[in-house]
Amino acid sequence: MKVIGLLGGMSWESTVSYYQIINQQIKQRLGGLHSAKIVLYSVDFAEIERCQVSGDWNKSAEILANAAQKLALAGADFILICTNTMHKVAPQIATQINIPIIHIADATIEQLQKHQINKVALLGTKYTMIEDFYKQRIIDQGIDVLIPKQSDIEEINRIIFTELCLGKVEVSSRQTFQRIINELQQQGAEGVILGCTELGLLIKEQDIELPIFDTTIIHAQCAVELALQ
Repeated sequence: MKVIGLLGGMSWESTVSYYQIINQQIKQRLGGLHSAKIVLYSVDFAEIERCQVSGDWNKSAEILANAAQKLALAGADFILICTNTMHKVAPQIATQINIPIIHIADATIEQLQKHQINKVALLGTKYTMIEDFYKQRIIDQGIDVLIPKQSDIEEINRIIFTELCLGKVEVSSRQTFQRIINELQQQGAEGVILGCTELGLLIKEQDIELPIFDTTIIHAQCAVELALQ
């Protein structure tokens, strides 16, 4: 079994999900007392969030590259960055290590293609929804990407940072997401990407009509497949 490197803490709420999903999957696959071989480096999210707000992506890349180097030294065979947004600096991190980074968008694209999704709604932080580092990767594979209107982008971002990253799951916020997803479905969305690793805490399959592509689950399952190859 290969050693999975988790670069987490962004936020720790979703990193818990990664650890749990990976170990549950390993147990299902191998049975008995088997569990995953994991090394985890959990950063202080407040430092990363300050970099995001100030636009100092180079500083955040430096912090995460340093953490990734420590994961490699600890014996990780590959790394998962346990957040969608910080894949913005994945290319910079990759230059500082000699083990692969498993890109969360690539794992998600594979599932979109498997389910023959041609037009998908993307929900996440405002950085993930607005900037090209993530959605362009999907578009380049021939899949159209729909994002909400500006006011809804701001509201989704607020819910992520002031509620979900702090472990708060509000019914009113779920209703907001249901409305937004319904509007994107009317625009032709055939599925919805939960493109923030905290969103799976709020939105479940039973909450909406469209198929959900929860990037936390997809990314974690991809790690299991690689670990067992």
